[in-house]
Amino acid sequence: MYVGLILSKNSVAMNPEALVLLVTREMPYGKYQGRLIADLPGDYLNWFARQGFPKGELGGLLALMHEVDHNGLSDLLVPLRKKHPRPRN
Repeated sequence: MYVGLILSKNSVAMNPEALVLLVTREMPYGKYQGRLIADLPGDYLNWFARQGFPKGELGGLLALMHEVDHNGLSDLLVPLRKKHPRPRN
């Protein structure tokens, strides 16, 4: 499902669907596999920003989360976390 995350190479859209995905989608691989994208550490997001984000939806979500984190806007995700709680195992 493409949600229109990337407008251009260096511009990321903050649409409601993309913000919801940040608090519901898990990192599919790597050191932080299984962690919500919204919970990824800033250093990890900064590493992707330096090295290049993956292609596709995941890359768009990581780029969006990097922008949210870098600009101190993580509080925008609090109401979305409450509306979309993570299921407990």
